[in-house]
Amino acid sequence: MKQRVHWTERLGQAGLVLVALLLGVAMIAPLFSILVKAVQSPSGSGLGAFAAYLASPALLTSLWHSVWVSVLVTLIVVPLAFGFAYALTRSCMPGKGIFRTISLLPLLAPSLLSAISIIYWFGNQGVAKAFWLSLGFPGIYGASGIVLAECFATFPHVLMILVTALRLADARLYEAADSLGTGTVRKFFTITLPGAKYGLISAALLSFTLVITDFGIPKVVGGNFNVLATDVFKLVIGQQDFQRGAVVALLLLTPAVLTFAVDHVVQRRQNASLSARAVALVPRRSPRFDQAMTLYCLLIAALMLCMFGMAVFASFAKLWPYNLAPSLDHYVTGLIDAGLGEALWNSIQMAAGTAVFGTVVVFLGAYLLEKTRGLDGVRTVVRLAAMLPMAVPGLVLGLGYIFFFNAPGNPLGGLYQTMTLLVLCTVMHFYTTGHMTMVTALKAIDPEFEAVSASLKVPFYKTFWRVTLPICMPTLLDVSRYFFINAMTTISAVVFLYSPDTKVAAVAILNLDEAGETGAAAAMAVLIAGVSIVATLLYLALGRLLEARTQAWRAAPRT
Repeated sequence: MKQRVHWTERLGQAGLVLVALLLGVAMIAPLFSILVKAVQSPSGSGLGAFAAYLASPALLTSLWHSVWVSVLVTLIVVPLAFGFAYALTRSCMPGKGIFRTISLLPLLAPSLLSAISIIYWFGNQGVAKAFWLSLGFPGIYGASGIVLAECFATFPHVLMILVTALRLADARLYEAADSLGTGTVRKFFTITLPGAKYGLISAALLSFTLVITDFGIPKVVGGNFNVLATDVFKLVIGQQDFQRGAVVALLLLTPAVLTFAVDHVVQRRQNASLSARAVALVPRRSPRFDQAMTLYCLLIAALMLCMFGMAVFASFAKLWPYNLAPSLDHYVTGLIDAGLGEALWNSIQMAAGTAVFGTVVVFLGAYLLEKTRGLDGVRTVVRLAAMLPMAVPGLVLGLGYIFFFNAPGNPLGGLYQTMTLLVLCTVMHFYTTGHMTMVTALKAIDPEFEAVSASLKVPFYKTFWRVTLPICMPTLLDVSRYFFINAMTTISAVVFLYSPDTKVAAVAILNLDEAGETGAAAAMAVLIAGVSIVATLLYLALGRLLEARTQAWRAAPRT
């Protein structure tokens, strides 16, 4: 006899189907639209567009530029971030929290802020132009400016991976090495580096992917140095050549997919190498080593503050470089004269919508995957679709949204150039990280909760409301904050999708820079960073409040 399925399981399966449909419409269908557009030709379908563009010297030049710049940034950032992470995890230097906070500053502002800052430092009217020229560079516009700005923008992303990798060290290996009289240098090359090799590979792949897919920095300081990301923008916005834009988008997608595949293999091998008997490594005090690490971190932190602080200073300077008196002229120019106060408000609305809608969708999708049964085929599709956004650059996703939602006859065409579509695109762009975070949190909850509830005939929604949701509340806040801050600072995913009524602040920075209003562009970047900082503080306060109400069970019982 066929076992009867309870209505609660049917409800969970229906929810899983809805999540699969959402991912299909918002992620898979736009990417498929790019593929269809790329293989079309005026005479019909085919590979004529691919062949024509692959034969173009401009493509080969942009492709080579993108690759070698990404490799160079990776070779610079990974060793610098590794030294910083090593100081944070393996030394007893003072002020670790302050250094860690300073290193995260680039995450709170759009990547354009670093590009604007180096213009004020080393541009034609920069305070250190002579120093830059003395190093042999012809100017800041071009490859050197892109590399310098990308190093600043990608540093915190790489640092987070390396800090995690170095914290996973097994103290027993170092104790065994000490008992054998192994020297410090040899321990570093035989224990530390091999133990962190997977983290180093992941960090290098992440850095390469972030640089090769970034659009904002090459647009501001690239000058005549073309890369694939700016080629997509020029073809779509400048020349209205959507077909060749689709071809370049697919080429831009290729390295991201390859690096994602390699990173996925690396992560699987890393998880298999972890030992359940590992002992946490506690650093020992060493005055000379701690002083050296402190000086190193002071240098990196000073460079970070100089880059971030220059944008803040320039945004208040009345007339650069002739009158540096503090003034609000650039803020007035941006917010009032140029009417960009509405753009900042649009960014806040988009970020808030992304934080709420994205968190709900990610949590429900992860919950239905981990805590319900049935529809194995649908589950496989949802898992694959949830991991796909990590390998899709924002420019590619945004272009796919143009082809799909603006297609004639599409019943969803009414969403085109609306705030709803901007929110949906941003959620999909950052979906994978939120999904992986929530799945990790849900897997930490013992399945016995659901088993006991079922045996007691307690409806699943009561277990969800009273047990699962309170336990996952800290993770929910972290995911929501992640969505909010990234929505405030993103530009590549929405640069093709806004209308005059839905223009966001990050896109407004580009427009101001193109108009020569660099000071007003710096002011907008500072305002975005300010909103991100305020939002972070509010999330921390909300986290403290909810922790007192929902996490009391974590406290040790009183005796």
